[in-house]
Amino acid sequence: MKLPSAAPVAFLALTLSVSVSGCGQSDDGGLDEKSLKGATIGIAMPTKSSERWIADGANVKKELEAKGYKTKLVFGEDDPDQQVAQIENLITQGVKALVIAAIDNKSLNNVTQQAADAGIPVIAYDRLILGTKNVDYYASFDNEKVGRLQGRYIVEKLGLEGGSEKGPFNIELFAGSNDDNNTRYFFRGAMTILQPYLEKGQLVVGSGQTELNRITTLRWDGATAQKRMEDILTSSYKHGKVDAVLSPYDGISIGIISALKSDAYGSKAKPWPVITGQDAELASVKSIISGQQTQTVYKDLRKLAKVTANMVDATLRNKKPRINDTKSYNNRVKVVPAYLLQPVSVDKSNYKKVLVGGGWYTEDELN
Repeated sequence: MKLPSAAPVAFLALTLSVSVSGCGQSDDGGLDEKSLKGATIGIAMPTKSSERWIADGANVKKELEAKGYKTKLVFGEDDPDQQVAQIENLITQGVKALVIAAIDNKSLNNVTQQAADAGIPVIAYDRLILGTKNVDYYASFDNEKVGRLQGRYIVEKLGLEGGSEKGPFNIELFAGSNDDNNTRYFFRGAMTILQPYLEKGQLVVGSGQTELNRITTLRWDGATAQKRMEDILTSSYKHGKVDAVLSPYDGISIGIISALKSDAYGSKAKPWPVITGQDAELASVKSIISGQQTQTVYKDLRKLAKVTANMVDATLRNKKPRINDTKSYNNRVKVVPAYLLQPVSVDKSNYKKVLVGGGWYTEDELN
């Protein structure tokens, strides 16, 4: 049998090489400059019902477009099925990368596999996606520190630190959505601070509801938190008052405050308890200024958007993005490399310096 000459084989190899280069690959395996310029990035955010996610979407879009990318931004309106359908649509439209803030951290396994099959990298944004190997990087804040800041603030405001024997004080515990991976990090961080005082009896949970699975708030919904707080006040505080509430998020805090108002809190007989929060949403900052909510944890979403855009850009260029955590975030399949930013505790004493001085709000917005 006559073997083929080397020439056709060499020609075929050359043809394949040209074909691959024509698909927009650079020599290092990333996209070439021509393909990068104007490439579309899909951004999937959870909902427009929270001002923070609106800000997140706008900030990520802005940072990516500043790098020359086009963007498609979608909001899932707290419906996991809708978010999955939106991401599938983005994949069909040929986006080059996906930035996903998951509504339900376990519902995205199939769609992230579709992304992987299409060669589309996935960046988990602020909420870790669980149960899949197809998450390339994670951009977030130090979520345990968020909880520690909330717990420490309660301890300080009640005067319990430094070996004080004050108490007992009544505290109620609220947590975020049970389908958000961050919920357990926030709660664990807070409880590292609060647990010793609960064990010593200086803090007492009047409702007896202390386990995480009993205190979660589906979809971080303020109305759900309000109803639970109303039930707690009715069943556990016919006598006595609440001295502190661990709230993980400003929208939940506003719901809690509504329940407390209906039970005559904010009066001389029932002063406002210490109430924590997170995200420095406008309504809650105004509430802090007026003396209702006590504290929030500020997370500069502009910085998170910048980190995320840099991750996308580096990944598409086949370069390793900047990360600072390779141990903390195991999604039950693998440890996802992460970049974590630092949160800041904000109350009436420093909101002007942090939020106004930092350009997050203007004085006019807060008045």
